[in-house]
Amino acid sequence: MDLHKLIAELEAKNPAQPLYIQAAKEVLETIVDFVNENPKYDKYAIVERILEPERIIQFKVTWVDDNGKIQINRGFRVQHNMAIGPYKGGIRFHKNVTVDTMKFLAFEQTFKNSLTTLPMGGGKGGSDFDPTGKSEGEVMRFCQAFMTELQKYIGAETDVPAGDIGVGGREIGFMYGQYKRLRGEHVGVLTGKGLNWGGSLIRPEATGFGSIYFLEGMLAAKKDTLVGKRVALSGYGNVAWGAALKLEELGAKVVAISGPDGYIVDEDGIKGDKINYMDELLATRNNVVAPFATKYPSAKFVAGKRPWEVKVDIAIPCAIQNELGIEDAKVLAANGCKYVVETSNMGCTAEAVTYLQSQKISFAPGKAANAGGVATSGLEMSQNSMKLAWTREEVDAKLNAIMNNIHENCVKYGTEKDGYINYVKGANIAGFIKVADSMIDQGVAY
Repeated sequence: MDLHKLIAELEAKNPAQPLYIQAAKEVLETIVDFVNENPKYDKYAIVERILEPERIIQFKVTWVDDNGKIQINRGFRVQHNMAIGPYKGGIRFHKNVTVDTMKFLAFEQTFKNSLTTLPMGGGKGGSDFDPTGKSEGEVMRFCQAFMTELQKYIGAETDVPAGDIGVGGREIGFMYGQYKRLRGEHVGVLTGKGLNWGGSLIRPEATGFGSIYFLEGMLAAKKDTLVGKRVALSGYGNVAWGAALKLEELGAKVVAISGPDGYIVDEDGIKGDKINYMDELLATRNNVVAPFATKYPSAKFVAGKRPWEVKVDIAIPCAIQNELGIEDAKVLAANGCKYVVETSNMGCTAEAVTYLQSQKISFAPGKAANAGGVATSGLEMSQNSMKLAWTREEVDAKLNAIMNNIHENCVKYGTEKDGYINYVKGANIAGFIKVADSMIDQGVAY
């Protein structure tokens, strides 16, 4: 594997796609030695094949707003790799969604799903539709129009989407209703469904819970515990909410959360009713955290800034890609932060990751740390296939076991000579092996 040649070809083939190039380069740079030690991967051109999505679908979504005006958005589905199972990955509704966004997320999803050991390939989809400020009727009509086109390309054994940014239980419900209307079947074609009609317990909390289970493994590897640790979270959606719940349960203290308008710092800790209020803010869909400071006197709102300037032991980005940059990383290191856990997809810039690792801060990449969401989606798929529902305790135990296994594999492939655990390298190699070996077993199919 000629790393420099591959990266040059990658950049030439994907102009104006910096996110996809960033995600792919991170994987290439960490698996190069492993691939060169195992010639079979070169023989079957596995790396070159994995870099190319199997299918990229783009379509027009036309819908009518409350004023009777016709609106036009773009819809996407990238089906990246099906070697180990049906394509699996979320649907994102956000004004900044592009082909580049979808390609990077689908690529990451391929390795993330492999790490869970569940039979799920990698995919991702979405639209540049912005649900903020839209009425429920407008959201419903958009979801129905979006699914009218998407349903041509998905199925319970082909491609099983889930939610993501801008797509929660309400949106999944609207899309699933339209899928049933058009296809006349009640099958597990979407995950994140309502509990009354095929959903799984713990799915809303799963990404946050899984991230903290992974963090527990990181702490244990350094003979440390969560008890008493100060934590900063970015974002206040389902992911940050789930993380906050589990952190409180395990004895940590969340002192900062953020939204696009700024961040809240609360030295009394964000716990109990305050975590419930996070859920209330999410339900209003106003994308602000400032009301925290009005409702709780102990909380202070800092406008227009990120929470990484707060002195903490643990930083957990839970919002969007590249939300933690090099300057943020330097501030965290200077303030004594010991652990950074990407719970958003590629939440840290490449420069930030390199700096954190140079400071020997334990850093967990999103494809490992946030795999709890898709893992529980996989568990929902299993329950749908078997036509049964597991208890909350059963799902939580399975999620915990999956995250522990992911951590163990990261340690296995990522431990360096000085004892530092390079979780990025470990996750990428562990994720690569299952996909690559499956591709070899199945011949030159893709």
